[in-house]
Amino acid sequence: HRGGNHPVIDLKTNSISITSQNHGFAVDEESLPKNVEATERNLYDGTNEGISLTNTPAFSVQYHPEARPGPRESAKQFDKFLKMVKEFNHA
Repeated sequence: HRGGNHPVIDLKTNSISITSQNHGFAVDEESLPKNVEATERNLYDGTNEGISLTNTPAFSVQYHPEARPGPRESAKQFDKFLKMVKEFNHA
């Protein structure tokens, strides 16, 4: 996955983001432990683009949200991270 026009779907909201990517490996969703869930998928080839831990506040994406090819395509990742930090600090 190389370039700036890879559509990725959020598996919970069904929203689609156009992402910038530069990676040659993908997570095998069938190999994920029970406490890790797939959260995003590449619409070109169906490979995993995001995971989230179910028992701790942590998540990861396989693309570059900081590149934001669209106006605010991946800003939700930063919003999600800030929300997790605030919730953790107030717990």
